[in-house]
Amino acid sequence: MARPGLIERLEQGVFVLDGAMGTQLIAAGVAPGGCNEALNLDAPEQIVAIHTRYLQAGSDAVLTNTFGGNAYSLRRHGRDGQVREINRAAAELARRAAGPDRYVLGDVGPTGDFLKPLGSLDPDDLRAAFAEQVRGLCDGGVDGILIETMTAVDEAVAAVEAARSVTSLPVFASFAFDPAGSGFRTMMGVDPAGAWAALAERGVAGVGFNCGTLSMEQYIALARAWVDVTAETEGLFLLAEPNAGRPELEDGQAVYRLSPDDFAAAVARIHHAGVRIVGGCCGTGPEHIAALARTLRS
Repeated sequence: MARPGLIERLEQGVFVLDGAMGTQLIAAGVAPGGCNEALNLDAPEQIVAIHTRYLQAGSDAVLTNTFGGNAYSLRRHGRDGQVREINRAAAELARRAAGPDRYVLGDVGPTGDFLKPLGSLDPDDLRAAFAEQVRGLCDGGVDGILIETMTAVDEAVAAVEAARSVTSLPVFASFAFDPAGSGFRTMMGVDPAGAWAALAERGVAGVGFNCGTLSMEQYIALARAWVDVTAETEGLFLLAEPNAGRPELEDGQAVYRLSPDDFAAAVARIHHAGVRIVGGCCGTGPEHIAALARTLRS
């Protein structure tokens, strides 16, 4: 029996993503601050092994190792001439691990700069850079595109427009939020209502949040805020990839102490609030995803 398409599968019920890639690479001895995306070419088996552990833990899909796979981010490591090659390789590695029964989402992160006049990014150049990345991911066989950890609406819109211009695959968009008074805003001051207002007419299949500096109770409240602002939109899938709780600084490093079971219990509440697509971000590993999969499928 053929595997259903991604949207058809999402309509069937809860959909579990993987956890952090960077956390696993650091645990494997990769030095922070390097070009993790180059490992798709330089150490492919290491990337396949991480994908495989998440799939064995119960993930329905894995994200490609391409968070910083755009030309702007790769240029900081002298690899911007390999955008399409790196993204295609990443998708092929994730597809090899996922096999015929699971799904692969192409991961598109922010550039680390801002659009003019606040920053140096030209809108047309930015869209072209995101389009180049998405083409590479599609060449490698992804099932959809996840644009994540966005803080500025204009960059998120540019990424969505770029993806939609080069593929008919489902496109999802996710923002990173921090506490702001009684609500939540991104670093650039965007709240869930503002994010959704910018994306509502741009053909996204799903929206939501990942990363950020929230406690698990705050992630649950944020999920409810997203449910409220999208309540009148049919056919939209909400997604949530919280960190393993709020990080603590230890010897200058962020440490996440939330146990897999506590993580799973909180994300189950996020799911029951109305979020269909769930996974983990910073500090989460296969053990968190295994606990989440067991909790949601029990």
